[in-house]
Amino acid sequence: MHTSLRTVLASDSTVMMGLRTSLAVGALQFLITPAHVTQVLADDTGFAYSHDLAKEGGRLCMKDHFHSGYGDGATKGAAERAAIKSWAEFTAFEYGTAWARYSLAKSRSTKYTKADKGWSANVDARPCRG
Repeated sequence: MHTSLRTVLASDSTVMMGLRTSLAVGALQFLITPAHVTQVLADDTGFAYSHDLAKEGGRLCMKDHFHSGYGDGATKGAAERAAIKSWAEFTAFEYGTAWARYSLAKSRSTKYTKADKGWSANVDARPCRG
């Protein structure tokens, strides 16, 4: 019985040491990972990986899948900004914020239409993540 007790205590000690090591590694990773990286990884929906992806200019981009955005404004610039905001909001909803930066997107295009009061804009682009 004395040997069994020693085995149990040694086993518990090994488990506790492993637990302490795991906690220390987790805490260190938390401290050295920038908050913006954690946020980007945290909201990635995973749906982007259902599309064909390819590296382009150091970014991971959708090969042939486009998103569109539509907006109105008093000027062409205001309409374009509204359309880009629409594009980014839907892309973030579907894939996560890492994919929703229009400035990183490829194959961008904008079409304008003169309206009775101002302009309408439609943007199309393939989402990319940096």
